[in-house]
Amino acid sequence: MEPVETDPIETTAEPSTSAPPAAAEATTTESTVTHRNISEWHGRELVDCSGERIGRLEDVYYDVETEEPQFGTVKEGLINRHLTFVPLAGVTIGPDNLQVTVTKDQVKKAPNIGLNDLSRIDEPNLYHYYQLNYTPLETESGRRLARR
Repeated sequence: MEPVETDPIETTAEPSTSAPPAAAEATTTESTVTHRNISEWHGRELVDCSGERIGRLEDVYYDVETEEPQFGTVKEGLINRHLTFVPLAGVTIGPDNLQVTVTKDQVKKAPNIGLNDLSRIDEPNLYHYYQLNYTPLETESGRRLARR
């Protein structure tokens, strides 16, 4: 059995040079090409950095400024249902799953978010928990993340 290649997400925004000269208008950035099929991620299994199952991807939250996917959500709990946010930076797209760079233990200890939506207070706490840089935007909402 041959090894299966995976497709890691690239977050660079450099123009692709693989387009033929006649298709210059169709030249896209690497991040656009890489993130084109994110809608196909919904319902796929999320696994941690060592391959342990985390859960099924429910939603993807994007950075409203960069348009890059930042977090995915999985539902947890049988009685007290809640969302757990999992960082998607550096995700590797496998044939049957999406592998993230954090451990299952980190995800289990992450702040619990209600099923309705991420609040303004929850947003910076989530970034800080995963030790990610967070700067609120200078907008009316001040929100950095949006669900699509």
